[in-house]
Amino acid sequence: MKVLVIGSGGREHTLAWKIRKSRWVNKVYCAPGNDGMEQVAKNVPIQADDIEGLLSFARENEIDLTVVGPEAPLALGIVNRFQSMGLKVFGPTKEAARLETSKSYAKRIMKKYGVPTARFQYFDEPGKAKKYIKDHGGPLVVKADGLAAGKGVFPCEDELEAIEAVDEINARFKQAGRRILVEEYLEGEEASILAFCDGKHIVPLETSQDHKRVFDLDRGPNTGGMGAYSPAPVVTEDISTSIYDEILLPTIKGMRKEKHPYKGILYAGLMITEKGPKVIEFNCRFGDPEAQAVIPRMATDIIKPLIACCDGTLDKVKFRWSRNRAVSVVMASDGYPGPYEKGHIITGLEKLEDMENVLVFYSGTRSDGEGNLHTNGGRVLCVTALDPDHQQATKMAYRAVRKIRFEGAHYRKDIGKKALLHLEDM
Repeated sequence: MKVLVIGSGGREHTLAWKIRKSRWVNKVYCAPGNDGMEQVAKNVPIQADDIEGLLSFARENEIDLTVVGPEAPLALGIVNRFQSMGLKVFGPTKEAARLETSKSYAKRIMKKYGVPTARFQYFDEPGKAKKYIKDHGGPLVVKADGLAAGKGVFPCEDELEAIEAVDEINARFKQAGRRILVEEYLEGEEASILAFCDGKHIVPLETSQDHKRVFDLDRGPNTGGMGAYSPAPVVTEDISTSIYDEILLPTIKGMRKEKHPYKGILYAGLMITEKGPKVIEFNCRFGDPEAQAVIPRMATDIIKPLIACCDGTLDKVKFRWSRNRAVSVVMASDGYPGPYEKGHIITGLEKLEDMENVLVFYSGTRSDGEGNLHTNGGRVLCVTALDPDHQQATKMAYRAVRKIRFEGAHYRKDIGKKALLHLEDM
């Protein structure tokens, strides 16, 4: 098989790495990819939002399966376009992807089909959102309705902070911020659930927990994700059952009733509250960095579920998982998620080559053609360590991270610590 992976970040590197291990795959392309991914794939200089360019490449090169990584091409309808030409593509249609591209749409679906989530109101005018905030006070969560690269969510402790969030969304996110959601502030611990869907059947992957805030102890602004670990012990067996019965299954059944059957990966960002799991948000693709923690633990050949989701045969796939736990630490540029510099040389990666069960997934990187790798984005690298013992996996990940150098490198130093609190009680 020849497989095309669309995207250029750590998520796509992880997917390409896993896909290349399949016994059925002999060639993997990434569009556009990044210069750190060339060990597992051939990069193609076509941007992820160039739908017609990607379509032409897939047809000319007889691609057997296209796997869509980021949300932007899904929002543009890449799945609809590829399917219209008879090509096999993994991901939801433009209509089904509205679960991510419009938070107000997702909220309406959850309300209609009884999926537990935070109470909410949405506003098309900033002034009305501010009035609602003044009437209700904090704490609240303020969100941009559209796609904002994981940076459009503002947990606010008080009324003033919430009003400032409305102003920032209005100024910063343009189209994505034209509609603003104001939500109940949920108390609890977060967890991420990724699930394969084929329109009728849904199979959750192993659990994980993301770390959105840029600084330790969940401080600072939200980012695309500063690290993750898998599994997440906060999700007990009973909670897993609740998630499947009360969240995943009603959502998939609801989308079928809406005549937009959901195929691909459904990402449920959850808050585990005292009253049970509630949905914070849905995403329509693999999480980043959750993918870097979950996919390396998958013992099943990933091509099987990818194809099954396209063909409607997911119920025939048997999943196997490694006993290893995974801890993934993101190394970011100084200043991220705000302005940051590019072009700093990355050193020390060769020191990780002899470290067993340590993986490095590239995101914001660029080669200078002379053997040097440079920073080229906010999130630069994601280091994943695997071990049956969570504490040992954490130590391995940070031992590896400390071997890598680039000017202004920033990373959280508490990834995985929340899991230890649960494991100590077991």
